[in-house]
Amino acid sequence: MKMRHIAAIILRQIYLLRGSPTRVLPLFAWIAIDVMLWGFITRYLNAIASPGFDFVPAMLGAVLLWDFLSRVMQGVTMAFFEDVWSRNLLAIFASPLSRAEYVTGLVLTGICTSLLGLVVMIALASLAFGLSFLSYGMAIIPGLMVLFLFGIALGVAGSAMVLRLGPAAEWLIWPLPAVLSPFASVFYPVSSLPGWMQPLAYALPPSYVFETLRAITQGGQADYTALAQAFGLSLVYLAAAAGFFVHVHGVCVRNGLIARYSAESVT
Repeated sequence: MKMRHIAAIILRQIYLLRGSPTRVLPLFAWIAIDVMLWGFITRYLNAIASPGFDFVPAMLGAVLLWDFLSRVMQGVTMAFFEDVWSRNLLAIFASPLSRAEYVTGLVLTGICTSLLGLVVMIALASLAFGLSFLSYGMAIIPGLMVLFLFGIALGVAGSAMVLRLGPAAEWLIWPLPAVLSPFASVFYPVSSLPGWMQPLAYALPPSYVFETLRAITQGGQADYTALAQAFGLSLVYLAAAAGFFVHVHGVCVRNGLIARYSAESVT
């Protein structure tokens, strides 16, 4: 891979963001809305609940961490959708840019935007509601890494789906975090799920993160074995997503679908 090719993908996104405030505003606006909405909900729950339990790290922290995963996924997919919306895919793949360089550029773009969102998220939650991710201890670091890797995997896989099915399939990608959230045990333990849902929950890396962080807020210890297992699962999903994108790209090139890519679904 050539770093200048990867840098070109990142630079294009920087120019797009710099030249369009409407692209920059959503990076922070939805985060601010989520922080304020769930912050006031947790403050109300603290007021009516029995003393001794703090809903801020248990609920507001969980919401913001899941929102972080969603922002990571959207950071990758939005960079890809910019090429879809501008009908630039044919030009991209006709250039000397390799598939690995293109996907790496998308991932690095997602890293930059999600880190900006994370900083804003932490600042707002800390200043307005006193949430400190330090209350989770050292477990927050591997937890964020797991959510980060899984979010990238979702973004790459979602981009591959739209590449294969066409821009009309975009609506399948945006709800992915919402569809997965019931299985990820964001607000409740896996044990509260029906028996048929529990194996699906344990197949998702975020469930291990939220189980561990929930145990910490209840006075327990961090399960680093579970976090290590979640990290391994995230790497597996990331490798599978990258392989899926490479496969889909190969199919589209061999069948000439890239040249016919339009706003209609590709069959």
